[in-house]
Order: sequence, then C-alpha cells, then structure tokens
Amino acid sequence: MEYLSDRIKSLSVSQTLAMAQKSRELKAKGIDIISLSLGEPDFNTPDYIKEAAKKAIDDNYSKYPPVPGYADLREAISKKFKDENGLTYSPDQIIVSAGGKHSLINVILSIVNPGDEVIILAPYWVSYYDQVIFAEGKPVVISASIENDFKIKPEQLEAAITSKTRLIIFNSPSNPTGMVYNRGEMEKIARIVEKHEGLFIISDEIYEHIIFTGEHVSMASFNFIYDRVITVNGVSKGYAMTGWRIGYIGAPLWIAKACDKLQGQFTSGVCSIAQRAALAAVQGKDNSKQIMKEAFLRRRNLICGLLKEVKGIKVSVPQGAFYVMPDISYFFGKSDGQTKINNSDDIALYLLDKAQVAVVGGDAFGAPDCIRISYATADELLVEAVNRIKAALEKLN
Repeated sequence: MEYLSDRIKSLSVSQTLAMAQKSRELKAKGIDIISLSLGEPDFNTPDYIKEAAKKAIDDNYSKYPPVPGYADLREAISKKFKDENGLTYSPDQIIVSAGGKHSLINVILSIVNPGDEVIILAPYWVSYYDQVIFAEGKPVVISASIENDFKIKPEQLEAAITSKTRLIIFNSPSNPTGMVYNRGEMEKIARIVEKHEGLFIISDEIYEHIIFTGEHVSMASFNFIYDRVITVNGVSKGYAMTGWRIGYIGAPLWIAKACDKLQGQFTSGVCSIAQRAALAAVQGKDNSKQIMKEAFLRRRNLICGLLKEVKGIKVSVPQGAFYVMPDISYFFGKSDGQTKINNSDDIALYLLDKAQVAVVGGDAFGAPDCIRISYATADELLVEAVNRIKAALEKLN
C-alpha cells in the first residue's frame, strides 16, 4: 500500500516534461518524432563558458560552495542587474539556486502562507500553478485572450485582488506565449501593486535576452514598487545552459535571507562547477546571445508564416522567447473516423500519433483552446513539422 503525502498527491506531473518523455520513448523505438515540446535552445553552450567549467575542475572547485552562491558570482550578477536592467541589488540581495524553477519555489515558500491567494496570469508556465498548490496557497487565475495578444487588462488585475492576495507571478517575455509587455502596460500593473500594501510580485525574466520587438523592461525598475518585486532570472535560456541548472533572484534583503535559510535546509549551495560556468556567462561579452536571438527571430517568422496557412489555426505572432501558442479550438468536436478531438490534450496526442510531432496541450498552461509549440529547433525540422501537422489536421472533419 502507498502512503503518499497529500502534498505530493496535489501536484500534477509537468506536461512539458511528460510529452518530452513520450517523444524520447518513441524515438528510442525508431519512430521519427519531431519534438517541439521542450523549452530548450538547440544551441550548444558557448565555448568560453565550457572552458571556464573545465578550468574550475582543474582548480579544484570541489568543496561545498556557500549556500547563496559564490561571492564573485553574486557580485557579477549584481553588476549585470545594474548594467543591463538598471536595478540596484547588492550581492547579499542575490541568491543563486538550481535553476529558475528552484528560485521560484524558494520565493513562494518563503512568503506564501496556507490560504494566501497568488494571482497567476494565464496562459502561464506550467509550474507556477503547482508550486503555489505545493505551498498551500490558492491560485487565482486571470485569463488573457489571443485577441489581446495574451496580455491581461489592468482592470482584470484590479478586480482579482482581495485582502488575501499576497503575490502576483508575472512573466515577460512569456513562456508559453512569447508575448512581451511594453513599459506602459507594465507601469499600469505596477501602479495597481503600489496601491495594495503587503502585495508582492515575482517578475520572471528568464527570457529577457530573447526579445524581438522593443526593449526588455524589468518590473523592479519602477522604483515605487522596487521593494515589493522579486526578480527571477538565470542562465538557461540566454546562454543555452539549460542542463547546468543555475538560476538566481534579486530581492528585498529580508526575502533573500529567507531563501538563503530555506536553501540551506534543502540543497545547500548549488553545483560548484556550474556556478563557475555561470560566472563566465554573466561576465561574457561575446556575440553568442545575439546569434541565438537572430536565429530564433528567423524561426519565429518561418513557423508563424507556415501556421497561418493551415486552415483552422489562429496565430498571435510572439514578440520574444521561442514559443508560439496557436488557437486550435476550431478542431474540437471533429474526428478522423478513429479519434475524436475533445480538447487541446487530444490534439497534442493526435499529432504525436498521426503526425509524429510532439507539442504540448494548452490545458496545462491555463489555455485550453491552444497548443504550445517550441520553435527552438532547426529550420528544416520546423518546415517538416508544420507540413505533418497540416496533413494530420486536414483529416479531421
């Protein structure tokens, strides 16, 4: 008999990771799967970062690192915040963790009590919702439509705030939609936060270096709410370092200390070699970020152009990250004679089975009319994937 805790039973399995696992299993059987499910750059980590990691091994960085991260790495992140984002975070306001996901749960567990309400803007990244559930908070979802480029309206946020609201989770550029809030739109949100004492906002900025239109704006740059913003970032997306597992926060000192305390009991300081690689990444001045961004822009234009030619698909062109979230609700209720499509998860499984293309159903992102496609893969694979998707969808009527 299993005696699992209610806590673990309350968690969903990450649908992005589940679809990636299914893809790997089918590939292992020799089936030609094109995987557009994982949010992972297909580039290799730049050589100068790999060299720093090799040197760290030779220099015997093999002892326990400090819980919040090496001092020189936190100093470099502090400088990065200042130079790139116009934010003043001293090194003791910075905590280095095992990826952005780890940074997020540290913050949520540090400030959310059971029953506290946490506002999540949908479509949202899958783990936000479950991390709030894990902390025994109450997720309050505000939905944005494809017609509004997946951005919420300020009046929606104002209407959702109650005396129990403790936290808002904000993400721009967005996973899963790729949309980007501009400065004016963000200031309206910041002004609403300003009016409510005791309300905090996590600003997840992991995709800041992959933005095609306008500028990246950090939420903490609105100085009137600076002390209520926790900025979450990391090296995974901008430096093609997903497997190195390094994320970090800049936060009010009392929140940083709480995360340090929590991390001290869970993981201690994260991988010493990965931290030395992250130091090289943050300090690096090569053109690898620009090369990746140009490739993602080219791929965005390619896949959006192709998807717009598929009957029944609606597309809002993303302004950043490397995702597009087409509306596929036109196909609900249709069938190919064998499989009936009732929802977005059905579409995802149908495309995996009939087109050998892996995407993720939108239900997990709070967007039940959509699927998420990651275009972080080679151009020719994107062309082939959309051709397969189009052929499979044409069989539904």
